[in-house]
Amino acid sequence: MSLMIRRSLPGFEDFPTSIRVFEDVMNRMFNEPAGIRPWTPPVDIVENENELVLTADVPGVKMDAIDIKLEDGTLTISGNREFVSEKKEGGYHRMERAYGKFQRAFSLPESVDAEKVAAAYDNGVLRVTLPKKEIAKPRSIKVSVGSNN
Repeated sequence: MSLMIRRSLPGFEDFPTSIRVFEDVMNRMFNEPAGIRPWTPPVDIVENENELVLTADVPGVKMDAIDIKLEDGTLTISGNREFVSEKKEGGYHRMERAYGKFQRAFSLPESVDAEKVAAAYDNGVLRVTLPKKEIAKPRSIKVSVGSNN
C-alpha cells in the first residue's frame, strides 16, 4: 500500500517549507522498499555577482570518498558514508542515521567558468565555488553629460 499526499489540495501551496519537508520524508518512508533509507546530503546554493557557492553537509564522509564532476553543464557530487559497526554488548535501540552511497546533480548556468571551479572540505562540510565568466559579471557604464554635435 502506498501513501500519497497530494499537493493539489486547496490551500496546500501555503504550507511552510518545514511541512513540505515532512511531507517529502513521509512520502519516501511509505513508498520505498522496507529497510532502504536513501541518504541525500542537504545543499545550499548561494549566488553573488562573482560566483555561485554550493555548500553540502556530508558528515561522516571521508574526503577521499567524495567525487565531484562537472560535465556538459551539470555538476555531480557523489560519495559514500560507510556504516561502522561497533562491537558492544547488546543491540541497537534506534538507528536513525542513513548510510550508503549518495549522488546529487545540479544543472549549471552557462555563465559558470568551468575551468576555475574549486572545492574545499572542512569538518564534514563540502564547499564548491563556481566562478562566473567575466562576460557574465555585471558591470557599470558611466554616462557622460554633454552635447552630441
